[in-house]
Amino acid sequence: MSDRVFNFSAGPAALPLPALERAHENFLSLPGVGASAMEISHRSAAYSEIHERAKSNIKQLLGVPDSHHILFMQGGATLQFSAMAMNFLGEGQSADYITTGSWGSKAIKEAQNIGTCREAWSGKAGNFSDVPADGDLDLDANAAYCHYTSNETIQGVEYQTEPEVGDVPLICDASSDFLARPIAMDKYAMLYAGAQKNVGPAGVAVVILREDMLERVPDGLPSVLDYKVFAENDSLYNTPPCWAIYIISLSTDWLVNDIGGLAKMEEINKDKAAVLYDVIDNSGGFYSGHAATGCRSLMNVTWRLPSEDLDKKFIADAAAAGLSELKGHRSVGGIRASIYNAMPKAGCIALAEFMKAFQQKNG
Repeated sequence: MSDRVFNFSAGPAALPLPALERAHENFLSLPGVGASAMEISHRSAAYSEIHERAKSNIKQLLGVPDSHHILFMQGGATLQFSAMAMNFLGEGQSADYITTGSWGSKAIKEAQNIGTCREAWSGKAGNFSDVPADGDLDLDANAAYCHYTSNETIQGVEYQTEPEVGDVPLICDASSDFLARPIAMDKYAMLYAGAQKNVGPAGVAVVILREDMLERVPDGLPSVLDYKVFAENDSLYNTPPCWAIYIISLSTDWLVNDIGGLAKMEEINKDKAAVLYDVIDNSGGFYSGHAATGCRSLMNVTWRLPSEDLDKKFIADAAAAGLSELKGHRSVGGIRASIYNAMPKAGCIALAEFMKAFQQKNG
């Protein structure tokens, strides 16, 4: 297939077309270098420029304070589930977890292999269709940290603002809404994201970490799991995934220069999501959304049809129409349209029109 489809994959996901075109243009040789970004030394001046531009763009977009380090680590967000507990969950301490979906559930499960963790709130009883109000949280004022997932990719629920946890260090898995909207970075002790949802290919995670948290890191951790080692070595302790970080630099160039920042990106994302939610809300129940209205995700729109057979037909017919990767996660079924930053509004409009036509034929 030579023509690009509208790719609604949850991850690895669609990337900004200008970033892909720039990478294609320089695939064989970076300007003035004579080699690809996949071939150059991570100690070279050419790679150093890529590395610093990626960090600088992220700092500018999020307003990252000077008190925070920007790290590039391997193992995706999943590695951070264990690493944060190894680095910050000291002996005799407990950590709080706010569990709003599948990824939050995996995060606490991994951390419990390291130390004591408790759920300050769980949405399991409601099939993970909502997020808690601050008054619903059962928080431990002495917790080593409180962890939450800002956007649950599988269930399609998203926090509209960060939870209030008092003086407890707040840690966020922002993998699927990273750089999709402005956030108050000064509220976070740590924020991390696997790149493959919104800013790059799989193979790298961005970790934004407050300096004072490094004082908690114990001696003797494996080096590739030690935040202090990565901070001291500017993420260059071992060979980083240079190509993945190169794509992050290009994708964040697009956000800075073409989009004009995260406030504008959020406006675009709200507009895109409304196109799909309007169809769901006006379908007379033919399409039933999973997430509660007040916490609908701008990144992952999830819904079901009246039967599993219709779910399957919808997915097959949509793929034939150039609307790709709409099958819901195997753990929940249904339909999922992931509309990250790089999904153009035209893709959402095309899907909305298909949804209307499908209902007319099958409703």
